[in-house]
Amino acid sequence: MRLTQNHVDWKSILDPFSILYILAGVLCAAAALEMFLLPNQFLDGGVTGMAIIVNLHYGININVLLVTFNIPFLWLGWKKIGKTFAVQSTFSISLLVLVLEFISFTPVTSDLVLSAVFGGILMGVGIGLILRGGGLIDGFEVITEFVHKNSALSASEITIFFNSIIFLFAALFFGIEPAMYSIITYFTAIKMTDYIVEGLEEYTALTIISKNDKDVKNLIVNQFGKAISVYKGERGYLPETFHIKHPCDIIMTVVTRLEVHRIKLAVQEIDPTAFFYLQTIKEVKGGQIKHVGKKHG
Repeated sequence: MRLTQNHVDWKSILDPFSILYILAGVLCAAAALEMFLLPNQFLDGGVTGMAIIVNLHYGININVLLVTFNIPFLWLGWKKIGKTFAVQSTFSISLLVLVLEFISFTPVTSDLVLSAVFGGILMGVGIGLILRGGGLIDGFEVITEFVHKNSALSASEITIFFNSIIFLFAALFFGIEPAMYSIITYFTAIKMTDYIVEGLEEYTALTIISKNDKDVKNLIVNQFGKAISVYKGERGYLPETFHIKHPCDIIMTVVTRLEVHRIKLAVQEIDPTAFFYLQTIKEVKGGQIKHVGKKHG
């Protein structure tokens, strides 16, 4: 999110791919609601969860609730996050309301476990696609970001706190079982959203210390097609031979989790005593990340 954006970037908003992502995401989210969640009194978290509770308990039209509950968050997003973001989010929420109003999705199963899991999968895919398009359908993300930046609480702590209250109300109004199934739906949706937003190729920083550092560098760059960073260091300092040390190049590269195992096996063929450690990275930008070289067999 660009927190300093003070103008509406219509080029981004009208980008065909952004619109396509949002449209596909809205269809998935609407299908999840009508096919799996609403018929079984299951909730998602955030504003959508609150809207479902009020809809099921008081009978108020869910479209009215989605618009009403999201207005304050969209206003906050306009003021504090960015006008482009607010416009895309308004478009996403409006489109969701229109789809729910004019397109009907028939429930496909009465099995509660299947409904919880596949409802979460479909909702997560929908939310992820909308986020990739630059919008959102749940204004709760805005308040999470705002509170996080103005307090010592982490985004995950804020999310867990507020959603715990929502699931507590679900248990009070609809019973323990629907609330428990809703938690399954919620966490399934979170995981699917992560996959869609970050991609199945989640990136990992792989650091290698080897006595055959030249061969390892050649392997990673020329056979796996990965860029590397090299730090000058020393290896050794073992308990039995603490005073024995050797200069070496500490090699760091960014790989996908699908590549880690293949690279480790290839490095161990060069140096069975090579030392590895992995670090999860949240975001990668710039440099050469994708494979461009010859595929390692």
